[in-house]
Amino acid sequence: MKAMKWGVAVLALGLANITASAQAAGGKTLEAVKARGVLNCTGHDGSYLGFAEVDDKGNWKGIDIDLCRAVATAVLGDPSKLKIIPISWAQRWPELQSGNVDIVIKASGGTLSRDTELGLQFSMSYYLGTTKVMAHKELNVASLKDADGGSVCIPAGTTIEQQVAGYAARIGVKLEPVVIEKTEELEQAYFSKRCDLYAQWGPVVAIARAAKGQVNDHVILPDVLDVEPEVFIMRQGDDNWVDIANWTLSALLFAEQSGINSNNIDEMKAKPASSQISKFLGVTPGVGKGLGLSDDWAYNVIKNVGNYGEVFDRNLGAGSPYKMDRELTDLWSNGGVLYPLVFD
Repeated sequence: MKAMKWGVAVLALGLANITASAQAAGGKTLEAVKARGVLNCTGHDGSYLGFAEVDDKGNWKGIDIDLCRAVATAVLGDPSKLKIIPISWAQRWPELQSGNVDIVIKASGGTLSRDTELGLQFSMSYYLGTTKVMAHKELNVASLKDADGGSVCIPAGTTIEQQVAGYAARIGVKLEPVVIEKTEELEQAYFSKRCDLYAQWGPVVAIARAAKGQVNDHVILPDVLDVEPEVFIMRQGDDNWVDIANWTLSALLFAEQSGINSNNIDEMKAKPASSQISKFLGVTPGVGKGLGLSDDWAYNVIKNVGNYGEVFDRNLGAGSPYKMDRELTDLWSNGGVLYPLVFD
């Protein structure tokens, strides 16, 4: 009997410790960002159209930039409390590991080596992108098999280099890589015909062709070299910060799934349709404490940044110059692959 009582006591103590641990939210990155009063997030060293663009007045826009704003709003309550730091592809990991940036949101995929060798952690995917190849139409290339011996422009410091090499080997063709760091220089090389082909993330080649006004002069080949989930990337060892990233993304997706947007959110908050939405919008307490955030963090994100559909539309979709379809980057309920975690 004494042994049983002792076992029950130990179990109770263990549960109490777990509960206390869960309630003691707030990791080192969150503390640092709050103390600084600004989130340091990644931009691009140039323009990565639709994802990270900067105008001649220094104003940033793009889906990656809006996701940075969402995290800043979740943590600090204000999307303007954000510093965008323009960095190259190769600089992403040193800048993150050194602490110069708090989070990388820069069309970056989750890979094994980044996890196990570089010590990085990932969020859920916010964009599922295919790697595609564009060719000058005058070359009469119907697929990559027809391009044997051709030259291909590839962005330096990305997984696309490996994807091109691997795919070419599988189909038995040889391609001459022309590897260039900056997107503008890379595209200049292709459009000036220094390269026969341009290998890039699918959205980027489509946007580049449209931006040049040369849709009829270039063909996007049917080959799909790879599929890569784009994620938020953080340093390992701060689970609270990873949680904040995942729940911020989930808030954008849950709001879209629930029909909550930046225009109707105050009406939805005044008359929540369910207990779940009541908690999500901070009417009922509890959505913030476990993360070390205020209970109105999700409300602030949607009010200031919009839901995921709004973010996509103004940067890549119908409200943007690029008019891209959501395709796989849509909610599961609309035939896509995106879904939120459960707000309970």
